[in-house]
Amino acid sequence: MTTNTESTTSAMLTGSFRDRAEVERAYNSLLERGYTKDEINVIMSDDTRKQHFSSTSETTELGTKAAEGGLTGATVGGTIGAVAGALALAGTLAIPGLGLVLAGPVAAGLVGLGAGAAAGGLVGALIGAGIPEERAKTYETDLKAGGIVVGVTPRSAEDAEHIEREWSGFRAENVQR
Repeated sequence: MTTNTESTTSAMLTGSFRDRAEVERAYNSLLERGYTKDEINVIMSDDTRKQHFSSTSETTELGTKAAEGGLTGATVGGTIGAVAGALALAGTLAIPGLGLVLAGPVAAGLVGLGAGAAAGGLVGALIGAGIPEERAKTYETDLKAGGIVVGVTPRSAEDAEHIEREWSGFRAENVQR
């Protein structure tokens, strides 16, 4: 158990997921814990976005909750999903040249970097998003393999531990804080 709350809450907790169902469950668990879409970061390749979130008829429980939370207009292929909704909203950033799509506060933080993030490559963009370099290198591999990285800054050590436990049940890989 981590006893240093300050260091736990100042660092982003991140993990990578291999498929839509698992990332939707992880995203939903954060919403249920009281985090908002403005606090949750989602990073994926544009190819992964097209594969999992472009056109699908799959309806998820998360999508229903997202609609109740004000994302009603964010439909993708007739389906509403929280991650898809987050990607459809204004906080989304596509980085040309890298083929990355980002949603959440990380997107807002990178808007000013624009070409600079692209010039620094994928690792540079992830570092610019607040992910430490060693972790960024791990996630670069995950993203290139079709993974979806989710990150949130836990409000407390208890939150961090809860999120880590939840995500491990959703087959998260490389969960780090």
